[in-house]
Order: sequence, then structure tokens, then C-alpha cells
Amino acid sequence: MLCVFSTARLFAAPGDGRCSVPAGVYRPFYADPAEPGQAVAAFQLDRTPVTRGDFLAFVTAQPGWRRSQVKRVFADTDYLRDWAGDLEPGEGTHDLPVVNVSWFAARAYARWRGVRLPTMDEWEYAAAADETRADARSDPAFRQRLLESFAQIGKAEPRRAGSVMTNLYGVTDLHGNVWEWVEDYNSVMFPAGEEVDEGSRWLLACGGETLDATDSGDHAAYNRFAIRASIRGAFTSPQLGFRCAITPRKDPQ
Repeated sequence: MLCVFSTARLFAAPGDGRCSVPAGVYRPFYADPAEPGQAVAAFQLDRTPVTRGDFLAFVTAQPGWRRSQVKRVFADTDYLRDWAGDLEPGEGTHDLPVVNVSWFAARAYARWRGVRLPTMDEWEYAAAADETRADARSDPAFRQRLLESFAQIGKAEPRRAGSVMTNLYGVTDLHGNVWEWVEDYNSVMFPAGEEVDEGSRWLLACGGETLDATDSGDHAAYNRFAIRASIRGAFTSPQLGFRCAITPRKDPQ
């Protein structure tokens, strides 16, 4: 068992790398108001973002994803630029979230581990929870916390993975440390991976607040969706990392 249930919340047991998120229904940020909500099946999500140490193991085993060898179609020139070398993430940095990784690299890492990237619905569903509630998005205090934490991203180096807010499910760092790739990162407006001209992406990034959102007061979500809509799969950033997910196997009948 990866998470231990309590009547108050779900806790990640020490040393466990993944937490269970139960099935449920939530209203996506962009959705038809007439729709009842989006069903999300049960899944398991990494407790923390993937760390530099984790990614070091990947590039050690998969040389094609090292900084000096990665193909430019899969990662831009800033890929792993904060590393001292192909296999040198930096002394004392192994427990920091890995950043400057592209969507292609994140997906390759997940496949190497035998898991996958979370979908946008899964990520947003898990991220709606605070410490005690499955969906705290309507709480003004929670919204303010998210805005303040969002504003901190990029002002300082990422903090140790697992050191920022732990939510109901035991998942940490969904807000306030680094942004995170999802499998279908730009599917709000375009299918993931589809080529779109830069002008259209720029309008989405700058004009996200004019789109038909279900909750016009959720400004932190505006920012997340605008960022997702404005980037491409080879893009890297010192504020952008990822974590992995998995669909749990069903017990035999």
C-alpha cells in the first residue's frame, strides 16, 4: 500500500514515492457550464516532482538523453543547462526537482520507469486539494495562497522536493516550487504535440483571461493554462519540471 488512509486525510508513508488519488468528479477550468463535471478515474501520482538524482539515473542508463547527445528536435539548447556536465547535476542538488527538461524528455523518463506523465485532468484534480479538502478552489484563502506561491516561482532556486505544501492525498509541491509538464499539456486548445503557429500561441498566453473559463476568479489556474498553451514539446525552463503517474491495476475478479 502506497498511502495510509486516515479519517482526516491521506498520508504518504515515509519512503513511499507514490500516493493514491481516488476517483471523483471535478469541474475543469475550461468546460461547458451545462456539463455536470469531468470524471477522473483513480490513479497514483508521485509524491514529489522527479529530482535531479532520479533523472541522473535515467540519463546514465539512456545516453541519448544526456545534455551533449540529445537531439534538438526533442529539447532546446537550454536542456539541463544548470548541470555541470552530462552526469553532473551538481554537488548537494540530488534532492532538488529536475528542471530544464522538455516534454519529450519527461515522457521518455516516465516510459523508462514504466509509468507515464499525468494527464492535465489528473494533475488539476489532485492540485485542487488542500490539506483537508478534495476541492478547495472556491476558498478565497486557498486561492490567495496559490497566487502567492505562484509568484515565488522563478524568484529563487527550486526548493528541496517534498518541502512545499502536502495536500489531502499526501502529494507535495503541486504549487509553489516548479511548474510541471503533463501528458496533454496544450490540449485545452490544441491536441498535444500539434504544431501551431507562434502568433496563435502568443495570443493564448497573453489573452488567456479572455477565454471562457468556468471560474473567472481562479487566477493561478489562468496562469497555468496560459503557460501550457504557449509552449512546445522541446521547450525547457529553469522553472519547469515534472512528476509521474500510473493507473493502478485492477485486482482479478
